[in-house]
Amino acid sequence: MQKVRLEISGIAYSQTQSGSYVLTLSEASGNRKLPIVIGGFEAQAIAVELEKMIPNRPLTHDLVKSFCISFDVAIKEVLIYKFVEGVFYAKLICERDGVLTEIDSRTSDAIAVGVRFNSPIYTFSNVLEDAGITRDQEDAFESDSLVSQDDSLELEESSTGYASSSMEELEKQLQDALEKEDYELASKLRDEIKKRNL
Repeated sequence: MQKVRLEISGIAYSQTQSGSYVLTLSEASGNRKLPIVIGGFEAQAIAVELEKMIPNRPLTHDLVKSFCISFDVAIKEVLIYKFVEGVFYAKLICERDGVLTEIDSRTSDAIAVGVRFNSPIYTFSNVLEDAGITRDQEDAFESDSLVSQDDSLELEESSTGYASSSMEELEKQLQDALEKEDYELASKLRDEIKKRNL
């Protein structure tokens, strides 16, 4: 089976499964996408790393990274190797002293660890054929199940009143969110601060 490289192209709130998010992985050299429903904690863990936020205390996936580094284990890649009855199966390909080891993992956890090592994400072509969607199918999929990330941020911003907050207030809110380990809110506040600094 042919391996296909994937890249993270978005994380958005799922409208069909309360408290869940859809992580979208795009084919690096093609037009197919792989939407994967993940939990809120895992979505935050991935977003925190992608946004380069530094939590006050290490998250579980940061702990795994520290453990790997302490014992000289490198995460070489994340491999989504199977899709059965709506469930994705993944593993981390690890290397220590030149020996490769495969560790079974939930897909969301494998990706949350993998992004901390800048590891490439792969799947097999048959998984993309079974569970992937094309750009033509994407609009229908998103309108049925998602609010786009930009739309959801705009809704949040209008309801929380970011527009009326000063930069000082936003910075304080960001610090408070990080202290409370509310990384979803911290990500939104950071986006607003970045937007104003452009």
